[in-house]
Amino acid sequence: MTSTPASPDSPGSPGSPGSPGASDPATPHGSSASPASPASLASPTSPFSKPLRPLLARGRDEEHRAATPLELFFDLCFVVAVAQAGAELVHAVAEGHAGEGILNYAMIFLAMFWAWVNFSWFASAYDNDDVLYRVVTLIQIAGVLVFAAGVSRAFEEHDFFVVWLGYLIMRIALTTQWLRVARAASGAERGTALRYAAGVLICQVGWSGLLFLPEGGRPWLFLVMAVAELSVPVIAERAYTTAWHPHHISERYGLFTIIVLGETIAAATVAVKSGIKENDALDELLPIAAGGLLIVFAAWWIYFVVPIHGRLRSNRQALLWGYGHYVILGAAAAIGAGIEVAVEQAVGEAHISTVAASTAVTVPTALYLVTVWALHSRYYKVGVAQQLVLPVSALAVLASTFAGRWAVLVAGLVTAATVATGVTLTTRMARRP
Repeated sequence: MTSTPASPDSPGSPGSPGSPGASDPATPHGSSASPASPASLASPTSPFSKPLRPLLARGRDEEHRAATPLELFFDLCFVVAVAQAGAELVHAVAEGHAGEGILNYAMIFLAMFWAWVNFSWFASAYDNDDVLYRVVTLIQIAGVLVFAAGVSRAFEEHDFFVVWLGYLIMRIALTTQWLRVARAASGAERGTALRYAAGVLICQVGWSGLLFLPEGGRPWLFLVMAVAELSVPVIAERAYTTAWHPHHISERYGLFTIIVLGETIAAATVAVKSGIKENDALDELLPIAAGGLLIVFAAWWIYFVVPIHGRLRSNRQALLWGYGHYVILGAAAAIGAGIEVAVEQAVGEAHISTVAASTAVTVPTALYLVTVWALHSRYYKVGVAQQLVLPVSALAVLASTFAGRWAVLVAGLVTAATVATGVTLTTRMARRP
C-alpha cells in the first residue's frame, strides 16, 4: 500500500532518483549522486549534447519511471484554470443559478481535463526531454494560461473566444509533437501518430462551433464534441498501442488529484478567513471548516489507499480508468467550491437556502466516493462488507444534507468514519490465517 502517488522507491533506495546508483544522465530525467560537471554536460552521452533528438517511444517496463519537473510545472499551471472554474461555479450557485453554473462548469472542466489527459498520456509514451520537446510543452502551458484567462467570460458572458484560443494553442503544440513521432516512427506506430494528429486538429475545428452557434445549440455541440474527443484514442490506437507506462500514468493522475485537493483546501481557507474577517462569524464557520477539512483528508486517504497501477494492463482498462477521472477530479474541485458556497450562505452573502448550500458540498462528495469506488477501490475489496463501505458512505453523506447548519460537519464525520471502517476491516482481514 502506498500513501502517496510517488514512486515506491524511497529517496535512499538503490537506483532511486537522488540516490547513489540512480539512472545515467543519458537517460531522460536521470540524475546522479553528485552534481554534474561542465564536462559531463558536454559529453556525447549527456542529454544536453543533442538538443534535438528523434521522438521515440519509451519502454513500458522502464524502471524508476517518475513524473518530471516539467510535468509538475504543467500541472501547477493547470490548477490556475481549475481555480477559475471553481470560483465561477461558486458565484453561480451562490446567486441561485446552480443549473446554469453546473452546466458551464461541466463544459469548461471537460476541456481542461481533456487537454491535461492529452499531454499526460503523450508524455508517458514519448517524453524524450530534448529542447524542442520542452519548448513545445511550455507553449502548451501558455495555452493553458490563455484558457484560464477566458474562463470568467465563458461563464458570465458565454463568450468562448479566449477559451477557444487557449485550446487552439495547446492543440497546435500537441499536434506538432505527434507529427514529430510520425517522422521518427514507421509502420503501425507512424499510422497511430498521424491519426492522433488528424483527430486533434479535426476536433479543434469542431470546437470552433462554440464561437458561432446560438446559446441553445452549444450544449448539444458539447455532447457531440465530447464523444468525438473521447473516440480519438480508441480510433488512433486500433492497430498500435502507444507505450504509456502504467506506474507513471497512475502517478500522474495521483499527483493531479493531490493538486486539485490542495486547491480545494486553499479556496476553502480563503473563504473561511474572509468570512471571519468581514463578518466575525467564527461560530457559524467553524463547523463548516472542520467538516470540509475532514472531507478533503478522507478524499485523499480513500484515493491513495490502493496502488492502482497494477490494474492498468490494457488500453481498455486504462482508458476507462483515465476517462473516469473527469468525474473524480471534477467532483474534488467542486467540493472546494461547495465549501465556499456554504461559507457564503452562513454569513448571509448567498441567496440560497441552507439545504441548497449543504447540497453544494454533499453531492460532489458523494459523487467522488462512488466514482473512486467504481474505478479502482472495488477491485481491491474482499467480501461484501468491504465492498459496501464507500457506496453506503456516499448515501450517508447525501443524507447529511438535511442536518441544517451542521450538514458539512456531519458529512465530514461520515467520511472520517468511512476511513476508520475501511482500515478496521482491512486490518481484520489481514489478521486472518
